[in-house]
Amino acid sequence: MKLQGKRAVVTGSSQGLGLAIARQLLADGASVLICARSAADLSAAHADLNAAYPGRVFAAPCDIAQEAAVEALAASASSLLGGVDILVCNAGVYGPKGAIDSLDWGAWVYALQVNLIGTVYCCRVFLPLLRQAKRGKVLIISGGGATKPLPFLSAYAASKAGVVRFAETLAEELKTEGIDVNAIAPGALNTRLLDEVLAAGPQIFGDAFYQGLIKQRDNGGTPLSVGAELCSYLASAESDGVTGKLISAQWDPWRRIADFQNELMASDIWTLRRIIPAERGQDWDQS
Repeated sequence: MKLQGKRAVVTGSSQGLGLAIARQLLADGASVLICARSAADLSAAHADLNAAYPGRVFAAPCDIAQEAAVEALAASASSLLGGVDILVCNAGVYGPKGAIDSLDWGAWVYALQVNLIGTVYCCRVFLPLLRQAKRGKVLIISGGGATKPLPFLSAYAASKAGVVRFAETLAEELKTEGIDVNAIAPGALNTRLLDEVLAAGPQIFGDAFYQGLIKQRDNGGTPLSVGAELCSYLASAESDGVTGKLISAQWDPWRRIADFQNELMASDIWTLRRIIPAERGQDWDQS
């Protein structure tokens, strides 16, 4: 029960990864406020979680693209939980699918409003509550779009790269305030977002990319529990002082961070950085 007495807010937590994260935090002792846009999905998720963890689960509707809704969520967290120790920014959308000059521009902008601006605004609004915690934790869910191009999913890719750099920046701003900020790459997940891309078809993404997604679906993808367990670790005192990193739930040895934490925090490992020629064996920049 490493999160005993901790209070957490998880956005986009009525299904998929967000629901798995909420469940893991509860299993490890935290009280959790879940939120989502769909009232029906939120009600079902609350009933499911409350049956297993009665009295420690709360729910509030929230569209993080709406500033007033985020402010209301923070007020609900203060009232229902009595404060916030952990903020998990999980809510996100894929956005429109297709070439940048042919897709719906309003949908592209809305995806940035949810994934990037909504995430940043959640952090901004919840900071006063996190500053009151003994050790605040901010966890921002990234994705494959942050570290490689995703053709025909440009809104998703751009926004996910943006939230990772925001996490690094916020971590620096809060370094002396006892608030750790990290981004999490949860792996290739079989969730409703995958269903959306598969429904769009190979005519949008090309056959090779599409067949890769079919293979992911059939193989089961990365278990949701892997990302949820990393979230719980980063939310706990076990990870105190680990901040400003992008950590892969599936590939990085995060369970052993204590063995090399000093070296990790003194380096730019697990961050977004520009690659220079010398790092790839080229001498183009030599006079």
